[in-house]
Amino acid sequence: MNMSGQRRRIERAESCLSSVRQKSLTNTDADIISTLPDFLLSHILSLLPTKDAVVTSTLSSRWRPLWTLVPLLDLDEDQLFRTQNQTFRFPEIVSRIFILRNTVPNPTPIHKLRIRCFNNCVPLHIDTWVRATFRHRVQELDLSICTDPNEPLGLPRSVYFCSTLVVLKLEGNFNILISPPSACEFPSLRILELRNVKFANSDSLSTLLNACTVLQDLTLNANFTNLDNFNLIVLIDTLKTLDLRVESSSYKVHINTPALEYFSFSGPLGEDVVLENLPNLDDTLIDIDVQHGVSIQDYAKRVRDFMRPLSNIVDMELCIEVVEILYNASSHDDIPMFHNLNSLSLFGFHYFEWRVVQVLLHRTPKLQVLVFDLSADRSRSAIDGCLQKLQDVPECLSSHLTACHYRELSGNEIEMELVRQILKAARVLKTMRISVEDTLDSEVKLRVCEEISKYQRSSHFCQIAFD
Repeated sequence: MNMSGQRRRIERAESCLSSVRQKSLTNTDADIISTLPDFLLSHILSLLPTKDAVVTSTLSSRWRPLWTLVPLLDLDEDQLFRTQNQTFRFPEIVSRIFILRNTVPNPTPIHKLRIRCFNNCVPLHIDTWVRATFRHRVQELDLSICTDPNEPLGLPRSVYFCSTLVVLKLEGNFNILISPPSACEFPSLRILELRNVKFANSDSLSTLLNACTVLQDLTLNANFTNLDNFNLIVLIDTLKTLDLRVESSSYKVHINTPALEYFSFSGPLGEDVVLENLPNLDDTLIDIDVQHGVSIQDYAKRVRDFMRPLSNIVDMELCIEVVEILYNASSHDDIPMFHNLNSLSLFGFHYFEWRVVQVLLHRTPKLQVLVFDLSADRSRSAIDGCLQKLQDVPECLSSHLTACHYRELSGNEIEMELVRQILKAARVLKTMRISVEDTLDSEVKLRVCEEISKYQRSSHFCQIAFD
C-alpha cells in the first residue's frame, strides 16, 4: 500500500478512537474502549501498522489477543526501526510476531501478508514466513525483499498452487522457476505484480501467465538480459490493465488481450513485438527508448508498426523521444492516424523541435486536450528549423482543441514559440494553462507571464491561467 493509502487507514483508526473517547467523557472511570466487541476493536487495529497493533497487547489482558484477530500482517523494516533502536534485527522481529500469533488460541487466519525488508534477510526467513502464512489460505501476498544477489529467493511450491490467492506482488531477487510447465495454477489470481524479478528460463513467465485464468491487472518490470530470446506471451481474455517495462531488447512479445483497457510500455523495443485483438483499449502510456546499433529508419519503422494497433485509443501519454523517432520514418504519411484520440500528454526531458510536434498533431484530427510536460535541454542552442512557423495548421488546432497545459515552462525561445503558435492557431481554445518552473526567480516568472499574456489569440473565449 502506498503512503497516502496507509495515511488514510491511520486517520480512520484515529477517528474511531476519537469517537469512543468522546462517548467516554461522561464516565471517566469506565474503560469504554475495552468494552467494545472484538470485531470492532480488531477492525480498528487493522487500520494501524502491524507494529502499532502488536503494541496494544501490552495494555491489559483484555487487549493481549486482540491483534491476532486482525487478518493481515503489514511488516515494514523502515517503520519498525523508525521509532526504536535496532537491538533486534528485522527478521527476528518478524519471526517473533509469527511465534506470538501461534501462542494465542484460535488466531484469525492471515489473509494478507505484506513484508518490506532490505537488510539482513536470507532465503530461509522468507521461506518460513510464506509457508506459515499459506497454512491460513492467504488471499494477498506482497513481498519486497532485497537479499544477496548470489542467493536468489525461491517461492515455496505451495505458492504456485494456491487456490485462494487473489493478489501476488513480488519485488526483489526472486527467481521464478516453474517446472514442469503444468506445475502451476492460480484460479483466483486477479492482480499480479513482478518487479525486478528473474526467470529461470525463457518460458517461465508465459507458463505462469497461462495459469492465471481470471487475471485482470498485470505489472511486469523485468530484465531479460540473462536469457536469450525471452518469450512474453500474454493471451488472457480477462486482462484489463497491462504495465510492461523491459530493460533488454532481446525478447519476443505477443499480446492478445480483448478486454484490455489500459496499456503502458517502457523500454527498448524488440524486433518481434505483436499487438493484436485490442478492441477495448482506450488509454495508453508509451515510453520507448532509443536503441543504439540500429539504423534510425529501421527503428522508426519498428516503432511505427508497434503504434499502429493503438490507433483507436482515446487517451495517450507519449514520451517526446517516441515522437522524434516517428518523425524519422521514411514518410510522415506512414505514421498511424489517431482518429479517436481526445487527450494527448507529451512528457520527457529532451531537446525537442516544434516541427516534430506539428507532424504528430496532423495525425490527431479530433484532439481536444493537449498537455506538455517537457524540459528542454538548455545546454544546446536552437538549431535551424526549431522555430519554423506553422505552414499548414493541423485540423485539431483549427477546430477541436479546447484545453492546453504546459507544465514546467522555463521560458526559453522554443517553448515560448510553441505556446505562441498554439494560441494563434487554436480557434476554439478555452483554456491555456501555464505552470512555470519553480526554480525561476520571480522577475523571470513575471516577464514570462507578461509576454505570454500579450500573445495573439484566435479564440475569443480563451483564458490564460498561470500556476
